[in-house]
Amino acid sequence: MDKKVIELFAGVGGFRVGLNKVKNIDENGKAIENGKFSFVWSNQWEPSTTTQHAFDCYQTRFGVSAKENSNEDIGKVDKSNIPDHALLCGGFPCQDYSVARSLSKEKGIEGKKGVLWWQINEILTKKKTPFVLLENVDRLVKSPSKQRGRDFGIMLRCFADLGYAVEWRIINAAEYGHPQRRRRIYIFAYKSCTNYFKAMKKVSPNNIIYKQGVFAKEFPIEEADKKIIPIDIVEGYTDLIKVSNDFKAAFENSGYMINGKVHTVKTFPVKCKSMTLNDIVLRNNIDNFLYLNDSQISKFAYLRGSKKIPRTRPDGTEYNYSEGSMSPIDSLSLSGRTMLTSEGSINRSTHIIEDVVTGKKRLLSPIECERLNQFPDNWTNTMPYKKRYFMMGNALVCGVIEKIGNEISRIIDNEK
Repeated sequence: MDKKVIELFAGVGGFRVGLNKVKNIDENGKAIENGKFSFVWSNQWEPSTTTQHAFDCYQTRFGVSAKENSNEDIGKVDKSNIPDHALLCGGFPCQDYSVARSLSKEKGIEGKKGVLWWQINEILTKKKTPFVLLENVDRLVKSPSKQRGRDFGIMLRCFADLGYAVEWRIINAAEYGHPQRRRRIYIFAYKSCTNYFKAMKKVSPNNIIYKQGVFAKEFPIEEADKKIIPIDIVEGYTDLIKVSNDFKAAFENSGYMINGKVHTVKTFPVKCKSMTLNDIVLRNNIDNFLYLNDSQISKFAYLRGSKKIPRTRPDGTEYNYSEGSMSPIDSLSLSGRTMLTSEGSINRSTHIIEDVVTGKKRLLSPIECERLNQFPDNWTNTMPYKKRYFMMGNALVCGVIEKIGNEISRIIDNEK
């Protein structure tokens, strides 16, 4: 089976950078791809902006044609025209996945408009994709707050109805040697027609989660006697409507589903030494405006300090919003905190470091933010400065994808 890939919600290409082990850019600004995955189609469209900075960056770095890289609302794309592929990958928003009957009752079940999971589901239905790799925020397994686990349950039921087995793991990148403490859920699904499915259905859920699964091999976890929780996503739920209305579950950070039978357990990583901020910060060529002035230092001191702020609820009752204190600077001996889209602004979550040469307090540069996500230096210098921060706040840690890709590559090689 050829390693043909499509990348959805592609952003600046994090999945492609990871899967094809991109470490550098050549003299023409093109990515130097060292992997064997063939990206045959991608889609990136940002509805809230005229200039498509992420799409343009992807085009520049990978040199793909407009036919190969779509800049169209995925909801308007004819899914039948998407090229055949072995692997679908993408990082999609955590949204409200609830479903309802269509108004006519004749069209069956409808998900909320604009929810991107349903676009993935439609592609899997049309293209019968053998393998799927997705990334999302870790709260997905617990959302929404009033019906814990419902949204992830809907996803799993969709996969089950389409004949997929699913493995998932919430991974803190820094615990496995990467430079950022970014916690994300990674989801790997494989269709029942694959050799891999036929082999893995003979393996116990315990062994898949702890030893033989795609995540266990690349991200080892401690052996434990913790009981694996069984959940049935099919029995008792006639369709997605029933799941949407009634299902709730305590999904843990690791799990596996086959034939609608879910097995989940809380696991603990076998940690290794992580990269630190000191490993990725620049020693020279620091832009002067990255250094904080006295006013900015004062603002950050307030934002990062403990506080109680009087606020009023919609019903008129008053309460105190409390925040604990955090370190006034980010330690260079630790890996970076989770980077947000507000990075680089005067914001509590923004990283503040002491420059290793001058000792002055400063912000991280866009290059250092790229390094936190393990992109090549200057990957995003196709766009304005502030947008570079935004893109890295939205991106994933490419080194995690590279490790997962190592195992997926071996799996696809074993397919006929």
